[in-house]
Amino acid sequence: MGEKIHAGGCLCGAIRFEARGVAEKPHTCSCRFCQRHTGAPTAAWVEFPAERLAWTGSGGRPATWRSSDYSSRAFCPACGSSIGAIDDEPVVALLIGGFDDPADPTLAPQYHSFEDCRPGWLQVGTASGEE
Repeated sequence: MGEKIHAGGCLCGAIRFEARGVAEKPHTCSCRFCQRHTGAPTAAWVEFPAERLAWTGSGGRPATWRSSDYSSRAFCPACGSSIGAIDDEPVVALLIGGFDDPADPTLAPQYHSFEDCRPGWLQVGTASGEE
């Protein structure tokens, strides 16, 4: 049995990806960049080294917008779906909602970043049950 493949993509299907192996750093984040990138008060992410990710859809690689001195936000130029962030390390952080199986327990967030930016009315749990 080979490495697990996590597949997913955008709303229109033009941008598709396959990420091989273990999803790293599954977490939620409430920083203002994530809020504005997704339009949601909290984003759920996992990371993969760039060499373990392939862009497989007809649209190729997603479009990007440079959001900081170390990262670019990725999105579909056709439908506008947020895909994730492509860091300079090179690491690709993918939004869990874009996976074909977002309920996969290996993608479950383990911690929450930027809790101080989270709206007080929003409760965010992790796989361990902690906020």
